[in-house]
Amino acid sequence: MTRILLVGGGGREHAVARAVAGSDGSLYAAASNRNPGIARLATDTTALDETDPEAVVGYAEEVGADVAVVGPEAPLGAGVADALDGAGVYTFGPHAEQARIETDKAFQRRFMAEHDIPGCPEFETFETADAAAEYVADIDHDVAVKPRGLTGGKGVRVTGDQLSRPEAAEYVRESGYDEWVIEERLVGEEFTVQALVANGDVRVTPAVQDHKRAYEGDEGPNTGGMGSYSDAGLALPFMTETDYWAAVEIIEATVEALDGYKGVLYGQFMLTAEGPKVVEFNARFGDPEAMNVLPVLETSFVDVLTAARDGDPLPELEFASRATVCKYAVPAGYPTDPEAGAQVTVDDEVIAAASTEGGEALLYYASVDERADGIYTTTSRSFAVVGVADSITEAEAIAEDALSAAGEGLRVRHDIGTEALVARRVEHMAALRGDGGQ
Repeated sequence: MTRILLVGGGGREHAVARAVAGSDGSLYAAASNRNPGIARLATDTTALDETDPEAVVGYAEEVGADVAVVGPEAPLGAGVADALDGAGVYTFGPHAEQARIETDKAFQRRFMAEHDIPGCPEFETFETADAAAEYVADIDHDVAVKPRGLTGGKGVRVTGDQLSRPEAAEYVRESGYDEWVIEERLVGEEFTVQALVANGDVRVTPAVQDHKRAYEGDEGPNTGGMGSYSDAGLALPFMTETDYWAAVEIIEATVEALDGYKGVLYGQFMLTAEGPKVVEFNARFGDPEAMNVLPVLETSFVDVLTAARDGDPLPELEFASRATVCKYAVPAGYPTDPEAGAQVTVDDEVIAAASTEGGEALLYYASVDERADGIYTTTSRSFAVVGVADSITEAEAIAEDALSAAGEGLRVRHDIGTEALVARRVEHMAALRGDGGQ
């Protein structure tokens, strides 16, 4: 049995852990927190600093890991995959230099431009906050302002949507970040396509739409993602199959330019009236998007990992023709002033009861910490429920029923995956295209 080391302790990693447990793999998990869902699936767990390559390698050697999967972006940026590969533990994740496609937004845009990768918006890069702020204040069109490095999905601001250009200039000056990327504002509907990559092969997964804004109706500050949905096919209701494959072509061009890339390449796209444009790339599974695609993956995830390790062609991926809706429960005050240290109570029987004859409810623990006397919140998202069914509407109803398992002190965006929200996405895209778009 293949011994698999999983680095990270969030909802994304719980989804990976469940995919490993459903295949022929023995799981060992290392994270700074103790995720109870992962702990129940793992042969062994340990607490360590996920961004400390020496500590992660030490644990991998202790348990005799054959393959490693690095979940979060910070360990990739810190060189954990470099260190594991150097120690002889094949790691399904990019080395730090190639992870810059996520960890360095200026590198990402310059890389796309230098390699003529389609879908790149107009952009400028700045070495100081003052220079970036002056540029934003002087221009006469709307832009997205992005700190150059990692911000946990919370650093981007868009003028004409979240704030005015003068407000954006003030945000740049006062944010504490020095280096910035300023790029054209993209108008459309966002979606994500995630690809498993190794040995020159690219295997893509169904499109997912995440919801970054904190409150219903797409209001409030950005978060790491309040929830997401996928349809029973590859595309989403507001897009065509042609749109989906255009995004895949962008991913394939990026992989070809990133010679020797391995792991997950996550493309976040804006579907505009002219087609998909790249919002960003990530060097790992999305959170929550991993919880949409991995539950419907019918191909053994461990087979993908071992083929990647052995230099073999990656297996073609097969997915159940099922829709999914994921909704996160987050601490009160999240994301601006989250309340940590509250005890979390999740009623497993309620989760089980939410499953129906035609669908399934799944629970994924995220940024919680299991202690001797219970499970406690941290300052990030607590747990997610995922409904899996034949349609988005049915999956959403299952997720909502399962959310009644959440205790007090947690907040949810209930509109994710609802018929009304999805209809607004379809209508928005049709209006942008001017011809119905379908």
